[in-house]
Amino acid sequence: MGIDLSGFPRSCQRERNAAIGMNWFGLLNCDKPAGITSRDLVNVVQRRLRKIKVGHAGTLDPMATGVLVLGIGPAARLVPYVQKFPKHYRGTFRLGCTSPSGDTESEIEIPAGLREPMLAELQSMLPQLTGRITQTPSAYSAIHIDGKRAYQRIRAGETFQMPSRQVDIHELQILRYEYPELELDVVCGTGTYIRSLGVDLARAVGSDAVMTQLRRLSIGPFHEQDAISIEQLREHDLQPLLVSPLLAVNQLQRVVINAGDERRLRNGLPISAESIAEEIPGDVAVDAIDAVQEAAAVNEQGVLCAIVQHKQAAWYPARVFPLCDSSTS
Repeated sequence: MGIDLSGFPRSCQRERNAAIGMNWFGLLNCDKPAGITSRDLVNVVQRRLRKIKVGHAGTLDPMATGVLVLGIGPAARLVPYVQKFPKHYRGTFRLGCTSPSGDTESEIEIPAGLREPMLAELQSMLPQLTGRITQTPSAYSAIHIDGKRAYQRIRAGETFQMPSRQVDIHELQILRYEYPELELDVVCGTGTYIRSLGVDLARAVGSDAVMTQLRRLSIGPFHEQDAISIEQLREHDLQPLLVSPLLAVNQLQRVVINAGDERRLRNGLPISAESIAEEIPGDVAVDAIDAVQEAAAVNEQGVLCAIVQHKQAAWYPARVFPLCDSSTS
């Protein structure tokens, strides 16, 4: 059974609207174009918001396009929660060739002896690349190796061993195969390198591949059809484009607190579990929930106040989000 990526429920529209009334505490679901880095897109927003903090979840390579979620103001502290959501990608690969980076960003070579695999062969290998698998990313990736990004070290001529990692592939499908082009649809967990996945699939059937296109269709409840273009980020009023920070923690249990408990949390004090007015379970799948039970504490107006952790019959504040009154000028 596939993971439900249907998005944020309509019943939470009240919380979405509540965030609009809070100055610069929210999220921007952006559509990153090809040819720029994720940091470049962040800089577009940062220049407009000046000193207001902006963070992003899930780096996309310059050639990749699609959903890139930005946390604005205090919501930048919610980026780790966004990164836990499953990610949905569509990638195109060219079989029968290879490159040092695994994509078209470096010189493409056509090795001798590579065979043209049949569709049935490729299909037969999909189960081996689904579930929890071990993956070795390209040395041209943005992974930090001893404090420096791998692609910076490789371009500086350094030689080093890329570490393998375990990643979760929830769904892997072949959408189209017309040799040499192969199009894959992937739903995966955090840390997955799609180009490495396509290359591994090609090599498993005696060929090789480079990734020619990649688009991120969604991160959990953030979908491409709702994403904001870079032109909108440059030219439109950004505040009406903010969505509720509650989207970032939709996987967490939600607890509704009264005004007195809100004041306690904002002052860094715990609240009694018995005083919770309502508990609503999270409804979006993630890769892993922290060992310590966490919840999103919202006030009676539906505004996110804190991330709290349950310990010894009480909820302790882990991240507190003060009301923001900063604005651009």
